[in-house]
Amino acid sequence: MMVMDEVTAFFKEHIAPPHKIISVKKQEEDGKNGWRALVEVIEEKEYMKKYANDQMVGLYEVFLDEDNDVTEFSRISLRYRSDLEEQV
Repeated sequence: MMVMDEVTAFFKEHIAPPHKIISVKKQEEDGKNGWRALVEVIEEKEYMKKYANDQMVGLYEVFLDEDNDVTEFSRISLRYRSDLEEQV
């Protein structure tokens, strides 16, 4: 839960409130512990609504260290909310 809370707070402050946290997975690499999360975010909600377009959903990959601090994130895909498949 602490990982999900940290991811939510980070996205609210820096990008946009998360729509969904899809997954959280513990990772161990080179003796370091951390977490990897996948997060969906509604992109530019007001802009899309203003022009009567479907909302865009961005899928972000987020990495956290053993202290649950976000160390890295990137958007890995973007799709219309109504699309069934992701557009890269």
